[in-house]
Amino acid sequence: MCGTMKAIVKKESAYGAVLTEMPIPEINDHEVLIQVKATSICGTDVHIYNWDDWAMGRVKAPYIFGHEFTGEVVKVGKQVRRAKIGDFVSAETHIVCNQCSMCLTGQQHLCCGTKILGVDIDGCFAEYVKVPEQNVWHNPDGMSIELASIQEPLGNAVHTVLHTPVSGKSVAIFGCGPIGLMAIAVAKASGAVQVFAVDKNEYRLELAQKMGADHIVDIEQEDPVKMIKQLTRNEGADVICEMSGHPVAINQALESCSNGGKVNILSLPERPVSIDITNQIVFRGLTVQGITGRKMFETWRQVSELLRTKTIDVQPVVTHMLPFGDFEKGFELMRNGTCGKVVLMMPSYQRGKK
Repeated sequence: MCGTMKAIVKKESAYGAVLTEMPIPEINDHEVLIQVKATSICGTDVHIYNWDDWAMGRVKAPYIFGHEFTGEVVKVGKQVRRAKIGDFVSAETHIVCNQCSMCLTGQQHLCCGTKILGVDIDGCFAEYVKVPEQNVWHNPDGMSIELASIQEPLGNAVHTVLHTPVSGKSVAIFGCGPIGLMAIAVAKASGAVQVFAVDKNEYRLELAQKMGADHIVDIEQEDPVKMIKQLTRNEGADVICEMSGHPVAINQALESCSNGGKVNILSLPERPVSIDITNQIVFRGLTVQGITGRKMFETWRQVSELLRTKTIDVQPVVTHMLPFGDFEKGFELMRNGTCGKVVLMMPSYQRGKK
């Protein structure tokens, strides 16, 4: 397919991005070309948009960013067998080598040669995106466009929460951004007896309540460590999910965990964080687990089934659906924290609605 497309491009090593014309990607034999219908803004995209320390050390401009999307297959490579033109799909965004020891032992999400769509290679903030057939995930026909576009971050929430069994346990989620909000629903659906939602953003704490959190902890009004311990017989939460990336919150999360408890960290701090390993971790027997991506494709199946069976309802997390051209408004909402999930609707979706 020849021609150009509209795309949001990180044009320079500086704050912001531009909407411009880019060539439509050419696919290889094992790849598919997808016409994007909807794409959502992730916290990682905000890091890149802001051009913070993490982005400076990882991203190479100019390129198209964005990695959460859904769309329709419009072209397939010669070796593609499973995907067909017209398929309604989303995609796993970690592109792996299939040859390292992690890949060969069923742990592709830990691949040593991972390239992330929209971080290391051109992404989906565009009218078209190409991905390997292996990364394609087929969506059920009845799934809404906006929910289909947020399955990738929902997978992060599922992977973070379910890395540790939570049934019958207390769970504290630090950081009520969109993934943290979805993690609340996952924890409740998985049998957590009480879920703490910890943040300072009033808007998102209200959303946390809608998502089913048992206890709302506004860190500007109360000490989360003290409150969590008071409500857990002075023991602390059994499982901590750290989603904020803030140095103070990370330390509070460790202090809020029960002795022998589990701390699962998904967040990406902008810079190194100082913690007291001896007293916060070693002497208390904590297990600290870094969470990256989703298990391929175990987590995707879990996500699909949770949504298909309506075991969880993450629709309240989608607070804004904007035209693709209004991406700057979407990023401003994300930067200010006055939103849940922001989904950008593509021109192709709008045409299809007519």
